[in-house]
Amino acid sequence: MATWSMLNFQNSSSPIMEQMIFFHDFTLLILLLIIIFITYLMTNLFINKFINLFLMEEQMIELIWTILPSIILIFIALPSLKLLYLLDENNKPVITIKTTGHQWYWSYEYSDFKKINFDSFMIPSNNLNINNFRLLEVDNRVVLPMKTQIRILISATDVIHSWTIPSLCVKADAIPGRLNQANFLINRPGLFFGQCSEICGTNHSFMPITLESINSNYFIYWIKNFY
Repeated sequence: MATWSMLNFQNSSSPIMEQMIFFHDFTLLILLLIIIFITYLMTNLFINKFINLFLMEEQMIELIWTILPSIILIFIALPSLKLLYLLDENNKPVITIKTTGHQWYWSYEYSDFKKINFDSFMIPSNNLNINNFRLLEVDNRVVLPMKTQIRILISATDVIHSWTIPSLCVKADAIPGRLNQANFLINRPGLFFGQCSEICGTNHSFMPITLESINSNYFIYWIKNFY
């Protein structure tokens, strides 16, 4: 059961991720039906003894196997285009934060409220508490309010990194000299983990991302009492 769960997506924590999982399941269902149909046809071809030595062409069959795949592709393309549009849509963010990738840690800046900035390093294994996750827990978490449209600006100072949180459907490259952006909305409180998804050097596996989603009132309290 544990092995099967590793083949699935993480539990969705944002509306975009819910749409992504729906599109994945929808496409998988279509592929499964195609595989079953082709397997059925191939099995029939192998076990029957019907032959027609004079069959040279069959225009109706050719017409069907040309039009039918086109219709199937349209059914896949329409939700795919909708999802691409939603991923790139900038929905008037309420909060904007900036993250900068370094070798090998992340820096964060909350510039909408007051000058709040900090570095986020992975906690070594020998300093972890019993309820911490190894190679995922950091000393300073990214704290954000839930059910609020967030925009994150992403850059780097040295090499290409990638700020990634799978359960929020966020993955954007941090490129030196360039500012990328991503948008997301967290629909529940909790801890969400990610890691750098670009091979950025020897400690690439040791610059995790930990995001904490909390209630808006607690977030305002956290902002006021940061220092």
